[in-house]
Amino acid sequence: MDLSNLYTEVILEHNKETKNRREIEGYTHKERGHNPSCGDDITVEAKIENGIIVDLAYNGHGCSISQASASMMTDLLTGKTVEEAMELIRIFLAMIKREIQDLDYLEDVLDEASILQGISNLPARVKCAVLAWHTLKEAIEHKN
Repeated sequence: MDLSNLYTEVILEHNKETKNRREIEGYTHKERGHNPSCGDDITVEAKIENGIIVDLAYNGHGCSISQASASMMTDLLTGKTVEEAMELIRIFLAMIKREIQDLDYLEDVLDEASILQGISNLPARVKCAVLAWHTLKEAIEHKN
């Protein structure tokens, strides 16, 4: 299987995944993110206890890239400390901005989310890929 087929398969798989596409009862952090240029609209909810993200989910609608990225993010960051999550968000955003390009490192740290590295070559899709990540960062920084 070539890389573009793998990329497409992972995006489609995560776009269909619904285990983290839900609302969290008793969330501690919530933020809505919207991308007016393409219509992506997502709400991220997190339940953080003792500095650990014990539950993380998203809801809303958008293109397959925004939904798949949100799914990958929730899989990756659930169970992490807030500090670990913020560092992984920083690394993901740096990857998309091409500030970090070491694919082996990115695969080790970001797991499946590293497959979105190629989005940096598609400027119109960058906002789709980063929407959930920016939204969670805002939720953590500006606790609701």
